[in-house]
Amino acid sequence: MFAETTGPWIPLESNPEVLNRWANQAGLVASQAQFEDVYGLDPDLLALVSQPVKAVVLLFPITDGYEEQRKLEDARIVAHGQHPVDPTIFWMKQTISNACGTMGIIHAVANSDVTLAPESPLAEFIEECQTKTPEERAKTLETTPLFAKIHSQAATTGQSAVPTDLNTNLHFTCFVKAPDPPRIEGVVTNEFARLIELDGRRAGPVDRGICTDLLQDVARFVKDCYVSQTASMQFSMLSLGPPQAD
Repeated sequence: MFAETTGPWIPLESNPEVLNRWANQAGLVASQAQFEDVYGLDPDLLALVSQPVKAVVLLFPITDGYEEQRKLEDARIVAHGQHPVDPTIFWMKQTISNACGTMGIIHAVANSDVTLAPESPLAEFIEECQTKTPEERAKTLETTPLFAKIHSQAATTGQSAVPTDLNTNLHFTCFVKAPDPPRIEGVVTNEFARLIELDGRRAGPVDRGICTDLLQDVARFVKDCYVSQTASMQFSMLSLGPPQAD
């Protein structure tokens, strides 16, 4: 019934057409939610994005500086902890090379109140994985050939030619808004929601601070903590929200 995934997948292009093809084939109801481009981080360009934004997916360049910072931050979180993260957040490890685009889509959809077709592959995957560990969720993705097929079909529909060299220094991560969990059992807090970064290469979900407006807070964080750390222009951002008006 299942076949083990072998070798790296084709990298997904950061393109709404590509991500929407993946999501719609997997079960996202296109009339209810879609991915769209975020053309810039300035307020005027953010104002063009359809609201309400449910999740944001970022494609960014992996640099030596980023890798060093990632490892240090993960080690600090493992050793000392961080602001509590809502335990209902759906996060999974990435174990398939170049599957970060698929991971970003799953993290975006699974942590949003978007509509999935009943008994669709993605709805069933999320339901099956609810009680699994992040590593078990990764294994389920590895051993479900349908997702490899959906990824491959989406990866070949972009505007760029499929690369012959599948090694890439570009990576997808996802941002969502989550409730601020109580610090003490039985106590309800009235604090702001939290901005959570979901990346399968990390040690777990990463709390990025108070979240009052998802898109604006992601834009601010990306500008301060991603774009400012490199001279590279290889950034792209997409939002998940209501379909754009014709």
